[in-house]
Amino acid sequence: MARPDGRKLDELRSIKITEDFVSTAEASYLIEVGKTRILCCASLEEDLPRWLKGKNKGWVTAEYNLLPRSTLTRVKRERAGASGRTQEIQRLIGRALRGVVDLEALGERSFTVDCDVIEADGGTRTASIVGGFMALAKALQRMKAKMPPAAAALLPARPILRHFVSAVSVGIVGGQPMLDLCYVEDSDAEVDMNVVRTDSGHFVEVQGTGEESTYSREQLNLMLDLAEKGCNELVTLQKKFLGNTLP
Repeated sequence: MARPDGRKLDELRSIKITEDFVSTAEASYLIEVGKTRILCCASLEEDLPRWLKGKNKGWVTAEYNLLPRSTLTRVKRERAGASGRTQEIQRLIGRALRGVVDLEALGERSFTVDCDVIEADGGTRTASIVGGFMALAKALQRMKAKMPPAAAALLPARPILRHFVSAVSVGIVGGQPMLDLCYVEDSDAEVDMNVVRTDSGHFVEVQGTGEESTYSREQLNLMLDLAEKGCNELVTLQKKFLGNTLP
């Protein structure tokens, strides 16, 4: 089956990453996956939600937003609060990031990772995880580098980030398992799946849905194999910007 952009079934879309796209954030990355473009910013606060204060641990959360003309028709701004879809996606991003953070090592401070979709052509939640992790990791690197020696000495010796984490979509389109679906493929998919995985090979989350079809264990295994291949390639890309050693 020919793909709209001519890719192989197991091939990621072209990826471009721009560091410090927003100079005012602790760290930011513009990640472009094919035509999907997302601005990911990490913000540090020396404070915690009330329910976490005094527990000697930190917090990481995420917010996700589709900008009005990120899609073919204008999306209304969510002024009355996040929609159910938006809440589900930002919770996924938050879980993916917290899954690799040692919250006790972080100390009593919090990070918010904002993922704003400039243009959506499929895979926005997975690209948000890839870029959001990079923004968080870079912000942590900079936080540690700026700390006075006395404050840095209070941090635990172990890393705050335990692993790299990446995510990618896979699916079955026209009976063919394929990697990294664009919007057209996602719209036509019989099965749609998002996979979040660490560089240690452990899964943080697997979301798989038969849209108008069921799928077999063999097909599931094929999709997971594709996802592992894609996630490995994404982690290699993350390491080019962040280095091999996590903060």
